[in-house]
Amino acid sequence: MESRVIRIPSKTDSNVVLRVIPGHFVTNHSHINYYVDMTFLKARKSEAEGAARILARNYENTTYIDTIVCMDGCEIIGAYLAEQLTRNGIMSMNSHKTMYVVSPEIHTGGQLIFRDNMQGMIRDKHVLLMLATASTGITIKRAVECIRYYGGIVEGAAALFSATGEVDGVKVSSLFTAEDIPDYKMYHATECPMCRANQKLDAIVNSYGYSRM
Repeated sequence: MESRVIRIPSKTDSNVVLRVIPGHFVTNHSHINYYVDMTFLKARKSEAEGAARILARNYENTTYIDTIVCMDGCEIIGAYLAEQLTRNGIMSMNSHKTMYVVSPEIHTGGQLIFRDNMQGMIRDKHVLLMLATASTGITIKRAVECIRYYGGIVEGAAALFSATGEVDGVKVSSLFTAEDIPDYKMYHATECPMCRANQKLDAIVNSYGYSRM
C-alpha cells in the first residue's frame, strides 16, 4: 500500500504535506477511495508546527479562544496551535491569559466525557475543536455536543483534512480539502460502487491509521 502514496503539499507551505493512498477503504461510517494519512502531520515536529502555523491564521486577532479540545490524536498540533495563537496575541477571556489544550475521554459506547477535574477548562470557555479529519461531520457533531453539554462555547473547528466547510453551524477551517484530492469519493456501505465491482478492501481505516485486510 505504501508504494501508492501520493504526496500533496500545502499551497501555503510546501513543507506541510498530505499523504494519500488510493484504493478501497472502510471507515466506521463509510467507504472511501482514498486513505488520508495524517501520521507525519500529527507526529513529526516540523510538519505539526507548520500545520499549526497555517491553521492559526484563521483565528489570530479575530477569535476569542481559551481552550483547544483535541480529537484523533492531535494533541501535538493543538499545543503548537496554542503556542502560535498566544504568540500572535490571540484574545482570551481566561484570567490566566493562557490557553488549555485538552482531550475528552472516550467512554463505553463512544460517549465523550470530561472528568470533574477537567470540566473547569471547558465550562464558560471559548473553545476551538481540533481534529484530524472532517468527512461525514459525525465526529464534529459528537464533540460539539459534548463541549456544549459541559458549558463550553464552540468558536469553530480546525481540521487537517475536511470535506465540508460547516457542520451544524460550526465553521470548519482546514489545511486540505476535497479539492486537493479531486476524485475523492465517499459512499455509504450499501451504495459503494467498489463493492458492487467486487473490488477487495485494502484496509480498515480511521484517523489513527490503518489495518490491512
